[in-house]
Amino acid sequence: MNSEPRLEPLGLEAGIWRGRITGPATAPAVEVSHRGNPLLGVEVTADVSAEVGGWIVSVPVPANTLSDGMQTFLVAQPGGPALGVFAIMAGAPPEPDLRSEVALLRAELEVLKRAFRRRLGD
Repeated sequence: MNSEPRLEPLGLEAGIWRGRITGPATAPAVEVSHRGNPLLGVEVTADVSAEVGGWIVSVPVPANTLSDGMQTFLVAQPGGPALGVFAIMAGAPPEPDLRSEVALLRAELEVLKRAFRRRLGD
């Protein structure tokens, strides 16, 4: 396996978002945040599927993080690079004022900020 972790979203079911991380031979440390606040209960377990392998990240999505509009969640390695984001849309469809676009841009900006801070630390 390649050592660079890659995140593949698997979806949301029964309030649990899952993704597959491929690359590292050992279980990677992963943190998930919403609006800069870390989520509790994030688990990384071995992916037992023979065809892919890797690690499954399970994230229980707290009800208090959900409200009308687009909610974005950042998946990252602690103090390291962002692995990706996932978004959940709830409530009424967004107005044509592009609120959902702004939410996704904020998540992408968070990814860039982390990369920039990491680069400054090198």
